[in-house]
Amino acid sequence: MITALRELSQQERINFLLTNRVPRKALTHLVGWWSRIESPLLTRASIAVWRLLTDLDLSDAESQHFTSLRACFTRQLIPGARTVDPRPNVVTSPCDAIVGECGDVAGTTVFQAKGFPYDLEDLIPERRLRRDFENGRYVTLRLKSSMYHRFHAPVDCATEEIHYISGDTWNVNPITLKRVERLFCRNERAVVPLEPAATTGRICLVPVAAILVASMKFTGIEEALDLRYMGPRRISYNLSFRKGDEMGYFQQGSTIILFATGNYALCEDIEPGTTIRMGQALLADTAFRHDQETST
Repeated sequence: MITALRELSQQERINFLLTNRVPRKALTHLVGWWSRIESPLLTRASIAVWRLLTDLDLSDAESQHFTSLRACFTRQLIPGARTVDPRPNVVTSPCDAIVGECGDVAGTTVFQAKGFPYDLEDLIPERRLRRDFENGRYVTLRLKSSMYHRFHAPVDCATEEIHYISGDTWNVNPITLKRVERLFCRNERAVVPLEPAATTGRICLVPVAAILVASMKFTGIEEALDLRYMGPRRISYNLSFRKGDEMGYFQQGSTIILFATGNYALCEDIEPGTTIRMGQALLADTAFRHDQETST
């Protein structure tokens, strides 16, 4: 048992060194360049290597033929591949993911991993955007590199703005989350406040980029938000979405932290380590449900 634990610890150290103690931004630029090359032969070879290293499954992809590695990263799905929970009191997962830390925001304290807290102020610097989520709820959703990379509206909602925050490109895997304090607050990210149409309270999505990714593309915005972005940090984003509508995509896997305030509660089967698909129930507005049951 002791030997096995030592071997596991050694593997984690090697993983951490190989994915973090490297020129992270330079490597991210290199992979970004590589992924944009349009070559069927190179793309097939890259995907074959990707399959060897991950559990990549393209069976539900709309196309099985990709012009570039990026086209595979950002693939669309065949119609009906995901079912969106239609209940009006339910907040659905915006993406395919593995659930990380989740639960109550203790005042302004959130956890990226057990024993590794961070403050809302460090993640969402602007006071007016974060104040509603103090003592709220949060769910950390980690997109593995092999997963579907697009993210969708978790409720019927309206948006007004996106705040882009430039930063580093640390890996966001569990090994790194247990070693680097305030990791999400260091990395490149966007803050997207949502105004739900039917439920009480508010919701905010914080997509966080990572090594080899560091690029977010939002529906309705022509320019990608990435390490080369030089535009305004506050971006007007006056759009309305129905639950399940596509909001954007990462160029590869990463993380989305969803915050909610009001009477939202985690659904019973949501806990760290749970694999969830876009459209599955994530949170429920208990006050809304109570009102509906009372009226009937």
